[in-house]
This record gives sequence, C-alpha cells and structure tokens, in this order.
Amino acid sequence: MGKFVYEGGVKVEIEDRALTHIQLVISAKLRRGEPFPFSWREDASVGGGRTTVWLHPGSSIVYKYYGSRQPAISRAWVDALAFTANAPTGLYLVPEPSDSGEAASPDMRTVPPTG
Repeated sequence: MGKFVYEGGVKVEIEDRALTHIQLVISAKLRRGEPFPFSWREDASVGGGRTTVWLHPGSSIVYKYYGSRQPAISRAWVDALAFTANAPTGLYLVPEPSDSGEAASPDMRTVPPTG
C-alpha cells in the first residue's frame, strides 16, 4: 500500500499499482502546465467523507511506494484515469479496465465527484 502526500500534510493510502497509474496521469498533466482537482474517498478509520486537492505545477507531491518493483502499466487504465482528469470534476481513481474493456477491481476506492 503506497501513499500520496500533498503539500506535506494531506495524504491517502493507495495500492502501489494504482498509485503508479495515478502518478503517470498527474505527471503528464502537470508537465503540460494543466492544473486540476484530484478527489478520493477517505477511509472510515479517518472519519470517512471525501477529500479534493487542487494540483498545479507548483504543488508539493510525494508518491511513497512500499513495494520495490515497478508494476506493469496498463495503457487502458492510464487512459481511463486521464479521461477523468480532463473532465471538469477532475481526477479520481477508477477501477482498472479488464482485457475485455469492462472495469475490474470493484473494491477500489473510487469517488465519482458529487455536488
């Protein structure tokens, strides 16, 4: 289980493979100078709810991985995450698409933004 840490304070645990895919999308957008929101659901152990941070090229972001090996990259998953990041609601974790194009891993903390 890795960690995404924003501005030295806000953090969330995300499985290493999912975090790698999120890092690829965030890095691509920030490299192009595109700010955007990133949202996730908080675990009940920290009070539940939802957190959204505003990512911009000057953001201080740390990706902490607990595994030592680079996971396999799924182009379809990167594309699915990039699609959310490019929407007005911003990036949020979506399940990895299966080989058939259907979403897999339904137990991941996804958070379609709500009003």
